Amino acid sequence: MTATAERVLHGAEEAMRSYAPGEERPLLDHAVLVGVYGTAVAGLSLLVRRRRRGIPERIPAQDLALLSVATHKLSRLLAKDTVTAPFRAPFTRFKGAGAPGEVNEEPRQDPPVRHAVGELVTCPFCMAQWVGTGFLFAYLLAPRATRAAASLFTMVAASDALQYAYTALGESVDG
Repeated sequence: MTATAERVLHGAEEAMRSYAPGEERPLLDHAVLVGVYGTAVAGLSLLVRRRRRGIPERIPAQDLALLSVATHKLSRLLAKDTVTAPFRAPFTRFKGAGAPGEVNEEPRQDPPVRHAVGELVTCPFCMAQWVGTGFLFAYLLAPRATRAAASLFTMVAASDALQYAYTALGESVDG
């Protein structure tokens, strides 16, 4: 190994050790997840380019709103929903009940890659980046089908809001 490579490696190791002294943080595994994300974006970008459809100058406001609500709902469903817990279970541990239909989980600690994935899949804000990216590329490749799928998640999000409103109204009437 060259002296420069050794200095870079030593600097990276020191940065990871000093990032959170006394606490294990899976920085290398987070970097791997960022690499997976970047590779997916690069691959999908090439696919969009090869399809020669081009990228629209702008996404119409109604599509942007539809995709935004769908991204929120799907991210929350993937990260918190009781029914999707089996998919998160290899990376998480159950902590307790959350909001209606949701659970609170925490990332498993070992191995570090499992912890890093656990942090991703239990965080709806983190999942939104991945889900939003998926919706964007799906929209660029198949806009009509993506609008239909996004409509489903937007309808479910609206239904959730109505369910919460109905419950709150019932509680305020009862007392």
